[in-house]
Amino acid sequence: MDIRTRYLQEMGITQWVSRDPGLHPTSEMVVGQNLNIKAKDFIQTDQVMTDLSAQVDICRQCDLHRTRYTTVFGVGPIPADLMIVGEAPSAEDDRQGIPFVGRAGQLLASMLFSIGFELEDVYIANSLKCRPPDDRDPLAEELAHCNPFLLQQIQRIQPKVILTLGKVAVQSLLNTSESLAQLRNSGQLREVVGVPLIATYHPAYLLQSPAAKSESWKDLCRARQLLINGSSG
Repeated sequence: MDIRTRYLQEMGITQWVSRDPGLHPTSEMVVGQNLNIKAKDFIQTDQVMTDLSAQVDICRQCDLHRTRYTTVFGVGPIPADLMIVGEAPSAEDDRQGIPFVGRAGQLLASMLFSIGFELEDVYIANSLKCRPPDDRDPLAEELAHCNPFLLQQIQRIQPKVILTLGKVAVQSLLNTSESLAQLRNSGQLREVVGVPLIATYHPAYLLQSPAAKSESWKDLCRARQLLINGSSG
């Protein structure tokens, strides 16, 4: 079994015929187990983002700074065509200061690989920059304090498409109470600061509900189509 087939099966896809040969994954792509090393390697020096990260480090607008180990700002190239926005750092993210470094991160790598992306192709961040205690859901006021940081990241990264992972990420960015199911299935293309947004399930949810992986793959393909030709396909 080749590596592409293995990762497609991880996403619940038994057969995939790409319409764009230029985006075929190759066996040389390295994902999953090397996530921690690669994430550290592709943190880039950018003065605007360095200054913004410093602002996050000293932020005391909510009580999360009292319980987190470190801030988790984001990693990836600047600019980047695709930006991933999750919900909040996990315990392992909090220890390392890097988003998506645990099992959910390994599945995220598989998700990206299934549509022809390596980790260094995308910028990855979270709605919250500090881990909530015991991994509880983010509070509305915490999200409100962090949202300006995320919007500044988006403006600096200049993505062509934003892919949100989980209900919290998309509801916070769009300032909506619509469910993830409504946002996924409405057929309406949403935007944040003029950037098309595709919502899908969080990898942590997919680990608990693997039957939803094939539905998530449809969202990934829609994001990929937007990147190819700017249409929702």
